[in-house]
Amino acid sequence: MATLARMNEAPPASAPYRIDVSRGRMSSRVSSEWFSRPDDEKYLSLTSLYDAVRGRADRATTRIVESRAIRVEAKSDNPERLMLMAPGDDRPLAPTNWSFGQVASLVGAPASYLRQLPAALAGINLQHGLMTHRGEQVKLLQTDNGRTELRAATGSEYGRIFDWELVQAVMAFAGDGVGDTRWKVPGTIQWGSMTYNPHVDITKEMTTLYASDRDIFLFLVDDTHPIEAGKLPNGDPDLYFRGFYAWNSEVGSKTLGIATFYLRGVCANRCLWGVENFEEVNIRHSKFAGARFAHQAAPALEHFANSSPSHFISGIKAARERIVARKDEDREPFLRRRGFSKAETTKIIQTVLAEEGRPPESIYDFVQGITALARSKPHQDSRLELETKARKLLEQAL
Repeated sequence: MATLARMNEAPPASAPYRIDVSRGRMSSRVSSEWFSRPDDEKYLSLTSLYDAVRGRADRATTRIVESRAIRVEAKSDNPERLMLMAPGDDRPLAPTNWSFGQVASLVGAPASYLRQLPAALAGINLQHGLMTHRGEQVKLLQTDNGRTELRAATGSEYGRIFDWELVQAVMAFAGDGVGDTRWKVPGTIQWGSMTYNPHVDITKEMTTLYASDRDIFLFLVDDTHPIEAGKLPNGDPDLYFRGFYAWNSEVGSKTLGIATFYLRGVCANRCLWGVENFEEVNIRHSKFAGARFAHQAAPALEHFANSSPSHFISGIKAARERIVARKDEDREPFLRRRGFSKAETTKIIQTVLAEEGRPPESIYDFVQGITALARSKPHQDSRLELETKARKLLEQAL
């Protein structure tokens, strides 16, 4: 493994610390993963996650076949079993739910309908589609685990990035992800005291390391090293910490992606609170995806993990110091010139006045008001539009 992430800073926080989650934006991206994953898709360490996804990759083989040469086998005495036979192999392939959908999609057949039919009838329809559809090169990913399972059927140019490659890249700086380095599974907000406790037991209920037969998702934070970026209205420090999440599918269900950000807290439902400076990169599984991951995405993630937060802190400081509206008559024109409606402008100014005890003056004040307005929007498109405007405004101070 490469050098683990360690920086010469203050000792790790040993106790909960106060936070203000009314600032920044709230994200439910990780929470949606937490909510939907069954226990057998949850892992308590990066090592156990790596072992699981590396093991299935080591048992896997790939090959390219002609789609018309694939044969479908189904027996009337076993109405639930459908198998595929690929050229050059006498072992039947048992398609997963995902790969069955990929094969059906290849020939334009509705997979959801075929799944409702007896295997023999579904097999007749699927075989007809394979034989009459124009022939295409198909890349098969199959795994031998007692039986030969077809995990993916993609185009021949599909650039596979195995799930273990992403986990390995994260382990290079995060170790086991349980506190042996600064990067770890997050703690949780204690709502009664409005503090954040970075030290919690990692259980199936609390973990943020996930893997299924079609994808992986992991979320880690550096929450034992909070960063002070200015003061709250009452004089307390405004504390943030760094975080990132990453995802991948080696079978074609989604892109590879990495998102980095600063945040103020994570609740027990794994919602992210007080998110700032959010950045995301996606890599499609095209022909050269593996090279792009190795030479661009993985180094960028490690750079974020090991970098100093000084740029972020200086940016927040500059936004706080840059006064753009000293008088009441300056505030509305400032927002209206940037595309905000009259109603939005009024709400932004009123929000800052209520939360800060004074009207907005600096770029930072306006950004906080805009993100607060975004949190009140029920529709994601509206929230994203406002958050994008807030980010562009903050970038003006850098």
